[in-house]
Amino acid sequence: MILVFKHFFYKNYVGLSLWPFIFLKSNSLKEDAVLINHEKIHLRQQQELLLLPFYILYMTEWLLRSLLYLDTYRAYQNISFEREAYANENQLNYLTQRKPFSFIKYLCR
Repeated sequence: MILVFKHFFYKNYVGLSLWPFIFLKSNSLKEDAVLINHEKIHLRQQQELLLLPFYILYMTEWLLRSLLYLDTYRAYQNISFEREAYANENQLNYLTQRKPFSFIKYLCR
C-alpha cells in the first residue's frame, strides 16, 4: 500500500518503506516506477528478515559506516540494503528473479 505524507521527509528523501507500506513525499511519485521498485526491494528485504532484525541491521550498519566515513549521507548510500536497491532499481523485473538475502552480496563491497 502506498501512502503520501508531504511533511514526513528530510531534505532530498522522497520515499520510505516500512513494511507493508511505502510512504512517498508527493502524489506524483506514485508514477515513478523506478522509485516504487526501489522501495519494493526494501519491502522484500524487510519481509525476509522479519522486520525487527532488518531495522536493527540497517541502523547498526548506518552507525558503523557513519563512524567509518564521518559522513552520514555517504554512510546511508553504502548500507548493503541501499546498495542492493540502488543497483537494481532500474530492473523492474528484479524481484521476480531475486534470490533471498541478496543484500549480503553488497555488505563488503
